[in-house]
Amino acid sequence: MKIALVGTGFVADYYMTTLANHPALSLAGVWDRDAARLEAFRAFHSVPAYAGLDALLADPAVGIVVNLTTPESHYEVTSRALAAGKHVYCEKPLAMALAQAEALVAQAQGAGLTLATAPANGLSDAHRLVEETLRAGRIGTPRLVYAAMEDGPVFRDKWASWRSHSGAPWPGLHEFEIGCTLEHAGYALSWLVTLFGPVESLTAFSAVTFPDKGPGTGQIAMAPDFSVGCLQFRSGVVARLTNGLAAPRDRSLQIFAEKGSLTLRDLWDNRSVVHVEDAGAQRPLLGRLLTRAEARLGRALPWKPAPGRRLPYPAAPASKALPGYPSQIDFMRGVADQAEAIARGTVPRFSGALALHITELALALNNARDLPQPYRPRSRF
Repeated sequence: MKIALVGTGFVADYYMTTLANHPALSLAGVWDRDAARLEAFRAFHSVPAYAGLDALLADPAVGIVVNLTTPESHYEVTSRALAAGKHVYCEKPLAMALAQAEALVAQAQGAGLTLATAPANGLSDAHRLVEETLRAGRIGTPRLVYAAMEDGPVFRDKWASWRSHSGAPWPGLHEFEIGCTLEHAGYALSWLVTLFGPVESLTAFSAVTFPDKGPGTGQIAMAPDFSVGCLQFRSGVVARLTNGLAAPRDRSLQIFAEKGSLTLRDLWDNRSVVHVEDAGAQRPLLGRLLTRAEARLGRALPWKPAPGRRLPYPAAPASKALPGYPSQIDFMRGVADQAEAIARGTVPRFSGALALHITELALALNNARDLPQPYRPRSRF
């Protein structure tokens, strides 16, 4: 399957890094509206560049267009690619408005094309391990879930100096305008909906808690830098999801069930540490000692290890190319899954109605201040 990248900014290098993991994918070329950025990317990766978006869309060899543009451009670029007869894999969110996302899904269905969205961490080894553990009934029926996508106080870091492998600057000001919820909630939502099914209702709150994020931020329209939502799943599971840019970094997932609990350390890690604790089982000596220490101190210890036993992974596959800090996600895995589904004549996992549901939930979290609560999603899968 030949693919083409539209957008050669910061995240594009993550896709190029992980392209090597999927020999069934072949890169036909790239394009970016910023000529200097396009040339830097082309030269660094030694890949072909198109003269324009029209030229890319007119290339009959391209099967999947990978839309890595800024979120406000997702709708237009994806719609043009679908109109040109291309399958599309789009970075999150699918669109900045629900009506636009719905129109894209309908356009793809009407044209007999697939439209899939990031993130790809829902296709990770860690997700497979957790899914198999739940299916086996190891901890019984899940009842309550805590998910966190707290990225730490990024705005206090030296983000203006951050560069991708090919030299693209991290778009800090634009990230603050889009907001951490639309940028990050999908990493948790992709897990939640595939493990527990569709969301029936969502009660959310969002706010700008730090309006001054440093030089240059006083001139932008700041999106919420904090959101929290309580999700009621049709399956009966209840989940709490937080997204933020101020609290200490926490990308964990905790599942509390009838016969025990499961803790995943990092949703951004393809083979994250996973612990399982059986209800009623005696905790290891170290855990008991730390619990007593907490009782005497009258506060929680932030470095306390997760309870229970660490689940083993199958033997690691041949070394995978993964991005370095801060994520260990196979970004191109979603595109490969889409290509495999197209070849089989089936539906990619994160496409169509499922992609729309995740997008609607992320938008509802981010826009909680403007929506009646509880919010009831209209998308179904």
